[in-house]
Amino acid sequence: MTTWGTARGRGKAIGDGVTWTARWSLRLLLVSAGAVLLWLLIAALWSVVLPVLLAVILATVLWPPTAWLRRHRFPPALAAATVLLAGIVVLAGLVALIGTSVAGSIGQITESATSGIQAIRDWLAGPPLNLAESQFDAYVQQATEQLQRSVSTIATSVVTGAGSVASGVVTALLTLVLAFLFVKDGPRFLPWVRTVAGAGAGGHIAEVLRRIWKTLGDFIRTQAIVALADSVLIGAGLLILGVPLAIPLAVLTFLGGFVPIVGAIVAGALGVLVALVSNGFTTALIVLALIVAVQQIEGNVLQPMLQSRSLGLHSAVVLLAVTGGSTLYGIAGAFLAVPAAAGAAVIVRYLGERLDERTGVAGTALASSPDPGPATYTEGPEPPEDAVAVPEEPDPEVDGARK
Repeated sequence: MTTWGTARGRGKAIGDGVTWTARWSLRLLLVSAGAVLLWLLIAALWSVVLPVLLAVILATVLWPPTAWLRRHRFPPALAAATVLLAGIVVLAGLVALIGTSVAGSIGQITESATSGIQAIRDWLAGPPLNLAESQFDAYVQQATEQLQRSVSTIATSVVTGAGSVASGVVTALLTLVLAFLFVKDGPRFLPWVRTVAGAGAGGHIAEVLRRIWKTLGDFIRTQAIVALADSVLIGAGLLILGVPLAIPLAVLTFLGGFVPIVGAIVAGALGVLVALVSNGFTTALIVLALIVAVQQIEGNVLQPMLQSRSLGLHSAVVLLAVTGGSTLYGIAGAFLAVPAAAGAAVIVRYLGERLDERTGVAGTALASSPDPGPATYTEGPEPPEDAVAVPEEPDPEVDGARK
């Protein structure tokens, strides 16, 4: 048995280790710089990137029925247009359902809200606060004056909000057009990538994109199942308790389910608020307990069971992704955070598979070699060029024991 040695001693070995570390540090710095530049480019082109991402996700929903129509000899453009128009009709029906329910319940909610405000005033007038009617009116007058002083700020906010609404409408229209094009011409994309990038790189890119597409489809289907379960359970509970707007709240719960964690919390808070204003404190507590119970079932049973199969992401990764996405890009960021994290996980897994293949082939070659050599380096710097094989010193005690 022999070991690697070097005539220059430990100093040369330390120098080789430092050189290896510096080389990899420089590579990591270059990769990080490239990632930062890509991030800045995405931020600068966010008005273009956002519709593209939303259109890709929407296309994963529209593609299965479109593929079914194409198998039944529908032309690609006609199949895509039919499915897209059907989706728009369904969404418009949901909006009409919510609007009709809200309009029909406005009188009941207004009456309940008036009674609730009067109950609050009576409570403030009683012990322990004992606020007189004049004091309460003074606070209301003070709040009114403050509101009047803030008219300019409110007007500016309204103008900004109108601009955001207009930008949202443009983004929605662009998303629909891109989704139609993606669904119509999607099957041509991967062959085009292979043609442009070549057989080697094009094959890898096409495989990664195919896996990301499948992951996005699994994400949408998983979230739809979870959101449907939430909306059915919560909507049934609201109907049993006699809470107004039960059906619109159930629909909002379903739509909010596509934004993991955050959407469920917002929809649940609206349900508790409506129950508090309309039915009183006791009903609001029951609704809160119902929503918490449903969310526990979702978070501890449905999502781990379904997402572990479809996405392979830990709950902590999902929570951090949603938090970071909402912090950077608001509601759109919260919605896109989990698909983006799942896509990044797909890329990392694919790279890991390719590395495993290479190391597996290398390991098989070493194992089949008749003489693998005096030493094997699994990681770290290469053996120095002036390294020599030095035989081990014999151990007298071991030799004596053998004799």
